[in-house]
Amino acid sequence: MPVMNEELRVGDLMTLDPLVVDPEATIADVEDLLKRNRVTGLPVMRDGTLVGVISQSDLVVARSSSVIGANWTRLRVHHLMTAPAVTVHVGATIRLAAREMVSRHIHRLVVTDDDGIPVGVVTPLDLLRSLLDAPPSRS
Repeated sequence: MPVMNEELRVGDLMTLDPLVVDPEATIADVEDLLKRNRVTGLPVMRDGTLVGVISQSDLVVARSSSVIGANWTRLRVHHLMTAPAVTVHVGATIRLAAREMVSRHIHRLVVTDDDGIPVGVVTPLDLLRSLLDAPPSRS
């Protein structure tokens, strides 16, 4: 089994400058953004500040509720987003990022710089890609 490269950092794998959405955006707008850009989640930003994350999973769970589904067209991102967003520093190891995702049962971390400004997103798929570049293990 390959061992994750201890030198590899979140900043080496993350998606740079991710799409973001405003908390007042409609859920229909979010569904369109997710589908059109083939992503499963978006950081939610208000006036340059990270306030949460909205994901496909949030939408699926909400759609399963008859009460929420009946009001779908009136829903805004802030009604369904997860807040606060879970973040990780750009210099954190990929092992730390993986541990955070597993322990919190989440599928994305917003990556922040030294000033706490979001600069990217890292997902389990990004972490899996790092294994493809890992040297083969010795048996």
